[in-house]
Amino acid sequence: MNNRAGFPWRVMVGALVVAVGLHGAFLPRLGHTEELKACALWRNHGDLTFPVEKVEYNWTCRLQEVIDGSIVSNRVGPIQVALSESLYRYLLDHPPLAAGLITRLDLGLYQSESRGPNRFWGDDGEGTKGIVQLVYQDATSRIYYLEGSHDSRFLPHLTGTAVVFLRMSARKDAGGAESMDSTIVSYTNLDNRFFSGVASLLQPLVQGIVDGKLRKAMGTVNRLGMVMRQHPQRVLSEATAPPAFTDGDVAFLQAAIGEQRNAGDAGRRDMPLP
Repeated sequence: MNNRAGFPWRVMVGALVVAVGLHGAFLPRLGHTEELKACALWRNHGDLTFPVEKVEYNWTCRLQEVIDGSIVSNRVGPIQVALSESLYRYLLDHPPLAAGLITRLDLGLYQSESRGPNRFWGDDGEGTKGIVQLVYQDATSRIYYLEGSHDSRFLPHLTGTAVVFLRMSARKDAGGAESMDSTIVSYTNLDNRFFSGVASLLQPLVQGIVDGKLRKAMGTVNRLGMVMRQHPQRVLSEATAPPAFTDGDVAFLQAAIGEQRNAGDAGRRDMPLP
């Protein structure tokens, strides 16, 4: 499935490429074993603790380099997203599907394509594009590495790298509807020598751009969740319209939207009368 819009990442590439400007790159082979042993990551980021000791050793130095050299760091959230846990996780794992739905439902202009295992290209339609690589995941946390570019009328072509930490947790409201709380901590570094040299001057501008893109990405995903709850048939109609999504994606959407709708109906039946 090509040329379809990106997620959050799309949550992130969407969410996440969406989050910070990036540019295609391949995982480099780091040097000697001695160099790898010298690298270490802090566990605490944005007042949250992440199991960085579980990150594969060949990624540790790469992530540390970006974090230590970052000119800005951002924390966004927790932000509530109107998606069940199963839908949220599926869209995180399938950015092209999330991006495609967002575009077809006129919620954004994101694009995303798979570029290998846990690796996606994304474009937010507003000057930011690049590659997002999932480095680590467990039940509550994800860590991403991003490389890409950003163009705007305020800044010329910028290229850079970023590390994004995602923390997520499920919740239910009084009516039984499930949603996800997401917190994103990001570190952004610039490749351009000139701009790196005047980082103190650029810091407020770059921080504002990254913060704005993170918030907009999460907001777009939340709007997607609201449309899924309020207009499930429209979502399924768009998913099966030519060119249709894969049979697996459509089957999952049908089941997940049905479960989400049934949970909401059950919650409303159980609510006490005023």
